[in-house]
Amino acid sequence: MSISSALTNAMTGLRAAGHTSETISANIANAMTPGYGVRTVALSSSEFGGVSIDGVTRNVDPALLGDRGLASAASNNASDRTEFLTNYEDFLGIADDPNSLASRIAQFESSLITAASRPDAPERLDSAVNAAKDLATLISTASKDIQDARSEADRNIELQINQLNSNLSSVQELNRQITRTTVLGGDTSALEDNRQALVDEISAIVPVRQIDRDNGQIALYSTGGAILLDGGTAEIEFTAANRVTAYMTKSGGQLSGLTINGYDARTGSENGRLGGGSLGAQFEIRDELGVEAQTQLDALARDIIERFQDPAVDSTLATGDAGLFTDDGAAFDSVNEVGISDRLGINVAVDKQEGGESWRLRDGINAVTQGDVGDARQLQALSETMLVNRTPASGDFGAGSFSLIGLASTLTSQLGATRGQAQQTQAFTSTQYNELNQLVLAEGVDTDQELQRLMLVEQTYAANARMIQAVDEMMQTILGL
Repeated sequence: MSISSALTNAMTGLRAAGHTSETISANIANAMTPGYGVRTVALSSSEFGGVSIDGVTRNVDPALLGDRGLASAASNNASDRTEFLTNYEDFLGIADDPNSLASRIAQFESSLITAASRPDAPERLDSAVNAAKDLATLISTASKDIQDARSEADRNIELQINQLNSNLSSVQELNRQITRTTVLGGDTSALEDNRQALVDEISAIVPVRQIDRDNGQIALYSTGGAILLDGGTAEIEFTAANRVTAYMTKSGGQLSGLTINGYDARTGSENGRLGGGSLGAQFEIRDELGVEAQTQLDALARDIIERFQDPAVDSTLATGDAGLFTDDGAAFDSVNEVGISDRLGINVAVDKQEGGESWRLRDGINAVTQGDVGDARQLQALSETMLVNRTPASGDFGAGSFSLIGLASTLTSQLGATRGQAQQTQAFTSTQYNELNQLVLAEGVDTDQELQRLMLVEQTYAANARMIQAVDEMMQTILGL
């Protein structure tokens, strides 16, 4: 080996060692940076002698990252659904909760029995009226709670669509930058890190599959079949409502759906083009879970109103008159069933705060004057009608007939079963995501391994430096001759 060849080998070795140590330092510094891909310097023997730096390789597992993205979407979807169902179930309460729906019905029934034992006692009549008001208030508030959740879901859809469009545009721009940098022979690792972070954010909203294109670019397709990014980006549009009410549904045309590049896109939980992630969960809450919860609650409110507006229960009522429970002061009309739980209240005729008198609970809603204060037949009739088994005229309660407490228990049992299934799904998807995320993290920076590599680089650097020193000594000897 000539002196010039030895010097060339040593100089290229020093450059390679310096570049490698810089890359290792960057790896260690970004050990906790989300989305960071471990870098290694690719080296080879140069045809002119010495070491050639071929570039920097970003070491990631695309398949593992894709699976983690899908798991993230499923976990977010299950979490949002479970949160809605849990909040609603908590509001209606479990059977032994004194403020639950079942307990309010039981308290009202008990207050009627107590009043019937002393029909002449005004305080017992007042207590029964208050118990009826408490029951109506709980159901009305639960209805408002459902619509608040649907309204929040509608706002979340708008926010997530805006974020989705913004992230897709950013990924498209990074695609262009990566292509330019690749053509110029530069290092695209940092750009790819940024792009992967954006893809992870997109995957949490909509589950996507990533497809590699030429020159380092990628395309994104939703698992529902929508093209989100492939050269150009999809234009996704949605119009938020100011406030969602029980009368507003997507199927009825009062709420916005999605359009992709100007075409209507399915949003159902079973076949949504952008379903499966947090966006799909928000549509399901707004258009399916919330609507179903409202329908069941309206059916319960209808049953309550109809039980107490029956002239056979209160002889002072004529057909079409409002009974003890009313639809915003009126009798039940099947045309107006939607949202009836929100309007449920008690008849002003027995409400002292509205100028009524509680003795009408004993003598009849439409009674003009007090009757026999010792007559408990009307109170007993009100109590007995709560025990009558009736087939619900609406809602989905299965076959059979129910007492009032039985109907309420069926409603809460159905809700509990749905919530339980949602929690099981959430537990599975959360575990799956956590396991995949741990695998991704395991593929990340291993600081111990990086430090070992750095020690080897230091040895390489010292060896090449010693070679240069030896060449220098040889040159000095030659010049001294």
